[in-house]
Amino acid sequence: MERRDFFKKAAVTAGAAALGTSTLEAGLTHQPIDNREISKFAFPEKRPLITFSDRPPLLETPRDVFTSALTPNDQFFVRWHMPDIPTHIDPEKFTVNVNGLVEHELKISLNELKTQYEQVEVTAVLQCGGNSRSAFTPTAGGIQWGNGAMGCATWKGVRLSDILDKAGLKKGAEWIGFNGSEKAAYYETPEFIRELRLDELDDHVILAYEMNGEDLPYLNGYPLRLVIPGSYSDSWVKMLSNITVTDKYKKLFFMDVAYRVPDNECECETPQKRFPKTKPINKMNVKSVIGYPTPDSIINHKSHVVVRGVAWDDGHGIQDVFISIDGGKTWDKAILDSGKLGRYAYRAFRYPFKPMGYGKLTIMAKAVNKIGQEQPFAEDVKWNHGGYKFNGIDKVTVEVI
Repeated sequence: MERRDFFKKAAVTAGAAALGTSTLEAGLTHQPIDNREISKFAFPEKRPLITFSDRPPLLETPRDVFTSALTPNDQFFVRWHMPDIPTHIDPEKFTVNVNGLVEHELKISLNELKTQYEQVEVTAVLQCGGNSRSAFTPTAGGIQWGNGAMGCATWKGVRLSDILDKAGLKKGAEWIGFNGSEKAAYYETPEFIRELRLDELDDHVILAYEMNGEDLPYLNGYPLRLVIPGSYSDSWVKMLSNITVTDKYKKLFFMDVAYRVPDNECECETPQKRFPKTKPINKMNVKSVIGYPTPDSIINHKSHVVVRGVAWDDGHGIQDVFISIDGGKTWDKAILDSGKLGRYAYRAFRYPFKPMGYGKLTIMAKAVNKIGQEQPFAEDVKWNHGGYKFNGIDKVTVEVI
């Protein structure tokens, strides 16, 4: 696909659906969490996905994709904040700028990234902080994502620390600001800028130009995006164009107002009484999702059924996944994959069993990480007004015949 014609092609693919609408027929945004339909059309480089909006593009991955550790690029979810996305990016002319408190300001081309720095890979989960938001009761503000505002990929690029070393940090440097190429429709709308403290930086933070062995899909941030394993996707800036090093934190809307939870032990509040102090959502919590079977599936009595899904956290690593088929009264260990993709990746799990009864059967999955954190029951997840960080035990109800 030629990037210069991206939205022209998107309009052709969409057929009668005109770009610029805020919602589409398939973008059901009400509870329950799995009451969603796959769109009748696909964006370029994508299969048909659950579509909430086409401008900005908001696409959710269907549940049945989450049966293996890597998410295909063409089924990977999409979340943009601003409606104005470049329609043409020339990879030969693209540069990312490094400026601020540095000894040498840099303009780095894609070719320079690929030839003048050590190339590294990291496999990591990318998850929206509002993933599973529609499970909150009462409804929290924001896009009513189901379980599919997430994916896992192997990202290839260059360490951010290597780029900063080449630029040289001046005395007093403490913060790094990142900005992409998306623009707001209204001039007073704040830009989507994220900041990272220098002491948060490690060798797993990279500038990625490849995803699962291919160029980044256009809608996933082509040609370059920031990758911060273990952190929610609001910090993974797409179409990265500028990196600025500063000595002071700069107050920003998306850092100081959006993507925050109450700063208390439960990270909770009530609709009637907001908690006054907040903190960034930052690191992901432990979670699992069942990919197969899907809700309302029909399975045969005494047949050989293999429950499949994925589990992850912020990088401590998944220790166990437990499955219950009796409403959470008893739990059995699922079989985990080797974990060879690393601590930031999905751990795929499977659990074989034979359904011995008839009628409705609810399958539940609970992940536990290596420091003992485990998923709570959904009813024990406390509410917050942003609808962030929902990680209740996943469950799927099927029919046994």
